Amino acid sequence: MATLFSPNTLPETLLALARVSQPSSYADYAALSIFALASVGYFLRGKAWDKQDPYNHIWYERPQEKEASGRAKIKETRNIAQKLEESGKQIVVFWGSQSGTAEGFANRLARECHLRFGLETMSADLSDYDPETIALVPDTRLAIFIISTFGEGDPSDNTAGLWEWIHRSKDVSLVNLRYVAFGLGNRNYKYYNRVIDVVVEALEKLGSKSLMPVGRADDAGGGTEEDFMAWKETLFATFRQQLGYVEREIAHEPTLAVVEDESLEPIDLHNGEPVHHLNNSKTAAACSPIKAISMRDTRELFTSSSRSCLHIELDISSFPELSYKTGDHLSVWPSNPDVEVGRLLRVLELTEKQHVPLIIKSLDATVKVTVPTPTSAVALFRYYLEICAPVSRDTILSLAQFAPTPSAKAFLSGLGKDRTAYAEFLARTHINLGRLLEVAVASDPASWANLPFSFIVEVLPTIQPRYYSISSSSIVFPRNPSITAVVSNTPLANDSAQSVPGLTTNYLLAHHQANSASLLSGSFPTNQPASFSLQGPNNALEGRRIFAHIRKSKFKLPTLASQAIIMVAAGTGIAPFRGFLQERARLGQMGKKVGPTVLFFGCRNPDEDYLYKDELAELQRTLSDELRIFTAFSRQGGVKVYVQDRVEEERETVTKLLTEDNANLYICGSASMAREVGQRVSRIMQEKQGWGDEEAKQWAETRKRSNKFQEDVWG
Repeated sequence: MATLFSPNTLPETLLALARVSQPSSYADYAALSIFALASVGYFLRGKAWDKQDPYNHIWYERPQEKEASGRAKIKETRNIAQKLEESGKQIVVFWGSQSGTAEGFANRLARECHLRFGLETMSADLSDYDPETIALVPDTRLAIFIISTFGEGDPSDNTAGLWEWIHRSKDVSLVNLRYVAFGLGNRNYKYYNRVIDVVVEALEKLGSKSLMPVGRADDAGGGTEEDFMAWKETLFATFRQQLGYVEREIAHEPTLAVVEDESLEPIDLHNGEPVHHLNNSKTAAACSPIKAISMRDTRELFTSSSRSCLHIELDISSFPELSYKTGDHLSVWPSNPDVEVGRLLRVLELTEKQHVPLIIKSLDATVKVTVPTPTSAVALFRYYLEICAPVSRDTILSLAQFAPTPSAKAFLSGLGKDRTAYAEFLARTHINLGRLLEVAVASDPASWANLPFSFIVEVLPTIQPRYYSISSSSIVFPRNPSITAVVSNTPLANDSAQSVPGLTTNYLLAHHQANSASLLSGSFPTNQPASFSLQGPNNALEGRRIFAHIRKSKFKLPTLASQAIIMVAAGTGIAPFRGFLQERARLGQMGKKVGPTVLFFGCRNPDEDYLYKDELAELQRTLSDELRIFTAFSRQGGVKVYVQDRVEEERETVTKLLTEDNANLYICGSASMAREVGQRVSRIMQEKQGWGDEEAKQWAETRKRSNKFQEDVWG
């Protein structure tokens, strides 16, 4: 065999094979033809024959999925002028929202414009329409913009399209556009209500006409709701005086229909699994799918018996599609406490019917159903609606028309109309919808069974996830992100014995308590120590799990480990910096050069709430002289020292790093703390460099644009 395929004999061998393989009869030709046809048939399988039935999946769909797919085939226009014309709407209320507040205001305003003035009004997500079509809206229509500012003067994700359009549009004419505007912001942030101001300035330059001054809400003191209501009354006065609209008696006109359908099986229902409310592709790209993620470990970080802070380590090993980067956020989807779910079911006399299938349909083509459907009352109250949220004065006034007794109607009307009485009531009473309904009929017991279910779905906001900075490094713990959360219980202003519990942090605390009991008993407890259904819908969270997803963040370490950094944090603001330090320590152990690293950290007392104290000491030993930690304690001794004070005390260190080492500056914590730190840093740089106010401002803005100055803050 070796000689057969030698270089000298190879040509002869090939010729011999060719002679042998040449067809010599009709049978050979027939065999070759059959072989060729079989080969072609094999490669065309699934294309020319044996194709899968494209409608085969319909046999396996739930009834509601068929209905939804049918609706999806109707392509919605992205031209807002066309939409207004087709739907016969006179007013469009655009909303740009990151947390859902502006969206809620827009929906409420659209309903009230119709109820009070008979105006055909629609609420519109800014990302649902092409911004250039705003120029096509005729002067017979009115546009209302309700837009929030978040972070450091940033637009919400669903405002991005409008934001980009107004910055590139120079020759567009908006002379036909009549509009009013309201912004949501927080004065603790440096760029208070910047987005609405920039949008209004652009609209004015393009020729549009504002009917009244811009309204601005300030959430620094929790006044957003009252600011909105005051602006709304000014708007309605404009309707009457400038536009000649006539107000009418308010009567409930539902925009949704809630229908019982007992033909549906439990498998057909949405029983509580969370659903992303992603406004646009930008938001969707930043968020992972929602998963039932295991909690690997939970532990208490505070030593104070009166306060609690949880470290929660998760395990995403079961989900290869999930990953995170150091500095990202983890979003937790909570459920409402059992006691409040039971209260609302009881007061509405729905306890016996809590599992009856409900289908929710829109009665107006421009109104979206914001909760999953079909579902049930218990799923709505436990997982989909914010039943623990405070009830606004607007909602109380609307609720009064359904009061079952004259005394209940008088109570609700008085509370809704009187801002002072409402504020005093909230200062001494923890109120939500279920509690309010109970209180309203306490003196004259009566049933609320006739309160339309559609009204409840319309006025209650949908549950939103709560975001936490991931407190671990993706290099050190790639499959085990962790979060750090202070359990919130806010005492009432006029009754410190009562407090308003934070929904998600108390939900996480209940998991921690259950986990602790599980470790002691050796099994997951049947009776949970806290009033939450921790097993989740259909036991989806069995085995110490929570619904969560990962959201990308721009709060990132510099690419080079040798780059100097300054980190400033107070309280749980240390969370992302724990990840930063873990990463730098690991890179140093791998032989990478680590640049100067400075951490300023503030808390109340070093013996009670110094978060990760032992870990920071270990990281200090690992990074040695490259890491310096400066602490500030506001409840130790007679003098209160805050983190911004320590930054100013260490001005030489800070200015040297910023000027000579071109250090990156990071701040994480409350917005008020971040504002103070930013002001102190600007001032010491101004003094060091001999700058004027404008030069210092320009320096800070330039660094932010180049990601040399980053903030991860909350109100």
